[in-house]
Amino acid sequence: MKVAIVGATGETGRSIVDGLINADTSFEITALIRPSSLAKPAVQSAKARGVEIVPADLQGRHDDLVSILKGMDVVISTIHYESLNDEIPLANAAKAAGVKRYVPCFWATVGPRGVMRLRDRKEEILDHIHRLRLPYTVIDVGWWYQITLPRIPSSRFDYALVGPQNSIFGAGDVPSALTDVRDVGVYVAKVISDSQTLNKKIFAFTETWTQNEIFGLVEKITGEKPEVTEVSAAEIEARVAEARKSATDINQARAQYEYYHSWGVRGDNTPECAKYLGYLLYNDLYPGAKGRSLGNFVQEILDGNAAKAYSA
Repeated sequence: MKVAIVGATGETGRSIVDGLINADTSFEITALIRPSSLAKPAVQSAKARGVEIVPADLQGRHDDLVSILKGMDVVISTIHYESLNDEIPLANAAKAAGVKRYVPCFWATVGPRGVMRLRDRKEEILDHIHRLRLPYTVIDVGWWYQITLPRIPSSRFDYALVGPQNSIFGAGDVPSALTDVRDVGVYVAKVISDSQTLNKKIFAFTETWTQNEIFGLVEKITGEKPEVTEVSAAEIEARVAEARKSATDINQARAQYEYYHSWGVRGDNTPECAKYLGYLLYNDLYPGAKGRSLGNFVQEILDGNAAKAYSA
């Protein structure tokens, strides 16, 4: 199976490359890379692992992009959120090239339209894919373990945390679906090899936890009680409203607060909500297929064996 990936050197992209390389199915992997990024160490590292590196300008000539995608079975986008508009020419070229499956850049929590602007933009791109009648699969993965854990007083977690999550939103009793980012690629390899996932939305998550449960798990494993900053539902809603005033479209602050509101207060990021929104659940499709547990991830950090996300 020939797979082209946009964003192969990002955190999600690297996981997908790892998952495809280590899968039972044989994949030929091509990474579409901006010409200005070809010399970057992450690109050269992917090349050394057998990934074909192809320079591609998504805002360049349509025919050039079509030529690159000719013969590809699957195109996967893990594009940066600030470049989401580049998915339009990418999808257009995929359609013209006869790509059999296009996987747009979702890779996050589930939720309805009108709650998160970033999510809405992704849905608008999916609308465009539908108008093209381009075969597709949406894959969402929930919230990462890597951005879930609180800091503990001894600082033993600090080396592995991108940003400590010591805030508890609302009552802290809202469940949210979580996944270790390293398992994303494992899930992708199985999903894109399965004909029953074509033209479907898949929720590929590992475990569901409330914030209160997460803090309790950390205390149980480490013997340390994390400090807690309580943020009421009303305060989160006020922060969302303020962020929307200062940013009419997507920026990091607005996206962050809208995510917290969606999964931490509204409870959108659950398997029940996903099924309501028309998703198929990975665990229903592949019973027994299981990713890393949150408990093992906590222990891994405590043992000093974890790597910080976004550090490469």
